[in-house]
Amino acid sequence: MSRLFSDREGDDGLPGADRRLAVVALTLATLMSVIDVTMINIALPTMARDLGITDSRAVWITNIFQVVCAAMLLVCAAASELLSRRKVYVSGIAIFTLAAMGSALAPNFETLLVCRALQGLGAAATLSIGPSLYRSIFPSRLLGSALGLSALVVAIGYAVGPSIGGVILSVADWPWLFVLYLPLGIISLIMAWRALPSEPRREGSFDALGALASIAMLCGVFMAMEAIGQQAPGLEILGWLALTLTAGSAFVIRQQRAAYPLLPLSLFREPRFSLAVGTQGASFIGQGLAVVALSFFYQQEMGFSALHTAWLFTPWPLTIMFVGPVSGRLADRFNPSLVASAGLALLMMGLFSLAMLPNDASVLDSMWRTALCGLGFGLFQPPNNRELMSSVPKERSASASGVMSTTRTVGQSLGVAIVGLCLAAGAGVQLALWVGAFTTALALLISLTRIRRAGEAQQVQRATRKAEASSEAP
Repeated sequence: MSRLFSDREGDDGLPGADRRLAVVALTLATLMSVIDVTMINIALPTMARDLGITDSRAVWITNIFQVVCAAMLLVCAAASELLSRRKVYVSGIAIFTLAAMGSALAPNFETLLVCRALQGLGAAATLSIGPSLYRSIFPSRLLGSALGLSALVVAIGYAVGPSIGGVILSVADWPWLFVLYLPLGIISLIMAWRALPSEPRREGSFDALGALASIAMLCGVFMAMEAIGQQAPGLEILGWLALTLTAGSAFVIRQQRAAYPLLPLSLFREPRFSLAVGTQGASFIGQGLAVVALSFFYQQEMGFSALHTAWLFTPWPLTIMFVGPVSGRLADRFNPSLVASAGLALLMMGLFSLAMLPNDASVLDSMWRTALCGLGFGLFQPPNNRELMSSVPKERSASASGVMSTTRTVGQSLGVAIVGLCLAAGAGVQLALWVGAFTTALALLISLTRIRRAGEAQQVQRATRKAEASSEAP
């Protein structure tokens, strides 16, 4: 860990001391956003009872956060290029923290929903540009290790979120879940303001029409996936899909004509970037699908309680916590696409093994399979993120980061929708697990096609750094 904050002659990025403060800010902001969903989900039954609403309405306490966050990811990434990433990131922390306090004090369900929507906006501002800030903060030689640290933070958030929620609810009412964000938000805000690098604003205008089309498109995607997952009527699903296709077409046309597009489509002309995005999307479909499908399988097929189900999931994020930082270091030393492909192979084997899990399997028999999935996913994610971010010029880092966050969100939502389709068809959740395994196999095939390109790019980057160091030497 100490080498992440060591300085070397010729390094880009921030000095070691400033790097530490910036990482604290990024870590706390990421934890708040990741913990939110897992922690609040635990409290939904209690919140429904206290607010006098049905369980189906209470689900929107989580849904509204996710919808707004997903819809605003690309918009916030584009705004950061115009206003600076530092300002957008700090504003996101402030909005999230203030909205959390509003949620804690909300007198009724409607006010709570408004505050949760604002929290989603704040989360979008931080999550959309977080990976690009790691690229600005850390030297290029440590980018993989830095993104491994980011994967570690996310895994910790997923692992501890339900436990934190359970502990707080055992001694206090649900508003205290939101009060928790106040000290974390204040510390993160101060650190971010002091340590995040300042940068000049981009000249030009903001693509407002593109932003509206993007919001409509991503809202349509998320709502369509939610409708499929909830087995909504066919007309409702078709309506959301129609909105998605119409807004998506308008978005692409607008991006081709705008002087300053919200998302430069030229990014996708770089094969390394496009392949990394495709690999990420397919892998997150499998990951999102597995998490939901296993929840049903453990409780409905194997007869475990909700608490036991949460414990059965634990090996997945715990393994990522240990493997993620190691995977990032491997990506700095070796071909990142090769490391990522090895991780996808392990994830695929883990999902196939879970699809074959018998109903009467023991706890240990289940846990080694989820641990194998965590091992594979932890080995895959940091190298793939490194490849995605390093394949574009630094001035396009915010756009690449927004695409990364959006692809992750849409992939997970599509995975949940596939589980809903399997349940609606009466096919069972094990079929969904098979679909997840084959989707991960598709991600592996995409990843294997880019190994040569990634290796050549890494050699060029190393040669460039050596030449720059030699020219600066006395």
